[in-house]
Formats: sequence, C-alpha cells, structure tokens
Amino acid sequence: MDQQDILIEDLSVWETQMFTVQNPLHNTIREPLLELIYGLRDKQQLAIESEVAPTAKHALYESTLDLLQRSEPIITELRGFIEDMLVTVASAVNEPFWPEGAQARADIIESWFHVTENGGYHDTHAHPNCSWCGIYYIDAGECDIQSRNGINRFYDPRHGADQYLDAGTAYLNGTGSWDFAAVEGQVVIFPSYLKHAAMPYFGQQDRVIIAFNSQIHFQE
Repeated sequence: MDQQDILIEDLSVWETQMFTVQNPLHNTIREPLLELIYGLRDKQQLAIESEVAPTAKHALYESTLDLLQRSEPIITELRGFIEDMLVTVASAVNEPFWPEGAQARADIIESWFHVTENGGYHDTHAHPNCSWCGIYYIDAGECDIQSRNGINRFYDPRHGADQYLDAGTAYLNGTGSWDFAAVEGQVVIFPSYLKHAAMPYFGQQDRVIIAFNSQIHFQE
C-alpha cells in the first residue's frame, strides 16, 4: 500500500495550555507597585493575612485576597491589562465552543501578593472556584532557573502518564513537571486545575509576585 494514500488525522485530546505575556509597562509600574505592596505588608497583623492554608507557606507574606480590587491608579491600570490578557487567552482557547459572536469578560475574583523571604516556599496546591489563574513576577529577587531557586513548578495533570517511558513517550516530558523561570514583568496564565508550587527561594533580596484567580463570563 502506498503510504501517500493513507491519511492520519492529528487529534489533540486533553491538552493543557498555558500562556506567558510580558507587561510592556512593567518598568514604569514596578517601583510604585513595590512601594504599595511593602506599605501594605508593613501594616499586616499576620504573615498570611488571607488565613488560607498558612501551614503550606513558609517565610513569606501573603495579603488579603482583594489586592486588584483596590482603587489606586497603578492597581487599576494593572488590573485592566490582566483582564484584557485573560479575555484574549480564554477567547483563543474556547472559540470553537462558544456561540457565534459571543463576547466575554474576565472577573478577577481573588488577587493577592506574596513577598517571599530567604528560605520561603509555597507547597503544592491548585486553585478552586475559578477557571484561569495567573502569576505576575514583579521582583524576581535572586531566582534562578538553573538551580531551581524560587521557580514555580507545575505538575502534569495526566496521572500515570509517566508510568512507562520509552522512545514512544518522549513527548510526554517524563519528569512529570514543568518549571518556569521567574522573569520580571512576565505574567504566567494557567488553568486552575493545574497543581503547582513555589519552590524554596534563597536570597537576601525578596521575591515579589502578584497572583490572581478569575472567572470568565459572557457579556450580557
């Protein structure tokens, strides 16, 4: 049989898509954001002000979960950028499944900062009650992808995908995880079901990020 007569269809099933985008205004808003975040941190009564899973976090400060709801212009500007990116991502992924002409909006339902100090980390977790989540790296401190210092690690959701490895499964990434370097000004957007962790961070300079959870709804 002539192989040219055989049609093999490529079916992408149960893909996990993640996205990164660089905030073009990062250099402008970085210092005002850091000033705001450190001012809020200094007023906290608890290290984990959200009171969410405090035993899963070590040597870091976490704010309440309404950071991007604040009225400061710098926050309003950042929120608008993130919402636009979320709508762009959700539209691209869901276009084949949405009604024709549907317009979506992104509702950021939770948002918070982390100021991670020397020796800090956040154990493996996922984010409930939302569809898309994100991490915005404001100050990478002394994070380093080569030593895995302070990186974010995402875990393969395909349970058992690495139970047998040979040449035919090389595409599965047999490590079972995917590591992201902390790139200042970059936003990483990922589906909420992905388990992830902030690996231990070591450095004299703080690692500072903003994280957020969102829901996507159609415009009425």
